[in-house]
Amino acid sequence: MTHPLRIIELNGDGYHPLLDIQLFGQTYTVVLDTGASKTAFDKAQLEVHEDALILASDKLSTGLGTNEMASYTAVIPDLYIGALHIRNMEVAVLDLSTINIAYRQMNHPEVLGVIGGDILMQYSAVIDYGASEIRFSV
Repeated sequence: MTHPLRIIELNGDGYHPLLDIQLFGQTYTVVLDTGASKTAFDKAQLEVHEDALILASDKLSTGLGTNEMASYTAVIPDLYIGALHIRNMEVAVLDLSTINIAYRQMNHPEVLGVIGGDILMQYSAVIDYGASEIRFSV
């Protein structure tokens, strides 16, 4: 199963692959992040959905410039990446507002969060930058 990527340039400082996902009947843009161990979504954007059950986590998040960021988890009942349907996906929930501020300043779309190694590994993802696509095996 193949899904298109949009590769954006970060003002001469590298690239981020973006992809569209669907949850709660809406389409969101996320960053494909091979360095993230776990998929993580923005707390403020999830809180607008009454179906999103966000629970406090006793784990501190690392990465994102700090190791003291409050973290939460949520179970997403139905997450779609193109034809790939993932049921009851537990994701980390963080304040990702600083990422979206930086993206806005570079005239890039806001993102819901990142797709991390948990999904990439489970579905044997193959990222093809040349073709601007990601392939999943199920």
